Amino acid sequence: MFRQIRNQLYTFTRSIISSIAFYPTFISLGFLVLSMTLLTLENNEVTNLINEIAPTFVLNNAETARAILTTLVGGILSLTVFSFSMVMLLLSQASSNFSPRLLPGLISDKRNQIVLGIYLGTIIFNIIVLTSIHPNSDKYTLHGFSIVLGIILGIFCLGMFVYFIHTISTAIQISSILEKIFKQSKDRINELIEQERKEAETLDTTSDQWEVYQVEEAGYYQDSNLQSALEIVDDLEANLVIIPYKGEYLLPNTNLFAVDKKLDEDAISTIKNLFVFSGEQKADSNYVLGIRQITEVGIKAMSPGINDPGTAVITIDYLTELLSLRLKLDDKEVYESKDSSFKVELRTVDFSQILNQMMASYRQYCKHDFILMEKLILMLKYLRKQETIDESNYDAIEEQLAILKEDVENNMSNSHDRAALIELID
Repeated sequence: MFRQIRNQLYTFTRSIISSIAFYPTFISLGFLVLSMTLLTLENNEVTNLINEIAPTFVLNNAETARAILTTLVGGILSLTVFSFSMVMLLLSQASSNFSPRLLPGLISDKRNQIVLGIYLGTIIFNIIVLTSIHPNSDKYTLHGFSIVLGIILGIFCLGMFVYFIHTISTAIQISSILEKIFKQSKDRINELIEQERKEAETLDTTSDQWEVYQVEEAGYYQDSNLQSALEIVDDLEANLVIIPYKGEYLLPNTNLFAVDKKLDEDAISTIKNLFVFSGEQKADSNYVLGIRQITEVGIKAMSPGINDPGTAVITIDYLTELLSLRLKLDDKEVYESKDSSFKVELRTVDFSQILNQMMASYRQYCKHDFILMEKLILMLKYLRKQETIDESNYDAIEEQLAILKEDVENNMSNSHDRAALIELID
């Protein structure tokens, strides 16, 4: 029961943290608590002390304080609407010019969420302070420090607006988008390379003792709680194979996992709680999706409506480095439990499959372009010289070179260009 609750909390935490509303809500609540705390603790002695240190910043007139705080609330609210209306416009342009699959990454940018949180938090803070100014006999109660802090936060929001304009104008550039996706994918591959999992032997799933279990509902398989999975295989004294790869869309009644012993209903339910599903693909901790997104940008750049071969060249450069790192990864990830008696095996997309899907997309749009065909040939020749954990990866590279040669012979109309590319391949 405890493990099921922990797995459900793991899934819930992932969904909450990845939400665009997480940071704004958290920051807004912090400002709300701050305003209530200051108004509770502040007294006339604190206001008098501030008046002695910095009398210029202490407002003794209630109407003036009200006017300033009201202006700040209205101004920051307008600033918030303007800022994120501009974000929606830029996202629309990015979707039409680059790829709709890039939008989740742009929307979930933590910098934009923090700016939104500070805007909302400042509005909440000033509204709470504004409501604290009320008549007391023939005078008004004034919380000097809270009012000054509200004004300072309003000025700070102006600085955050300048920072927001700078970051959004930089983040929307295709070079910045590609670099961000590239770094995330590269870090994930390097993380997998560094993990000491290659010493463990893969599991033999061909025997009859393996029991295969299916998924009931459709969805994108995003991730699984690996730490809990290793504890479960120890308790069950069995080996576990997770069949789908991250980002794969599973239809109802398709294979989800296999165990080398028969399980009861409670054990099956416990293992199924390990899996995180979503209605859409997300690039979190999934380098394969990052490779696909970079490929989509390159293909979109070569479409007749955009025709931007420079961007396509940049995508091939990034993909070349990612694929050279992918050569060092096995097609299966095997993790051992603490006592090394039982294992959890995860499936990943084969290198040959990744390469074939990428090359098939580029060939469709680039087979008439000399520069891009040359770039693809040089990429494959570079990959052929890199170290790999599986010698069969070289066969996949040679196969793609042969396919490129056929495309050059059939689609390159200029005889000089055709001869130069064929010579480069041979």
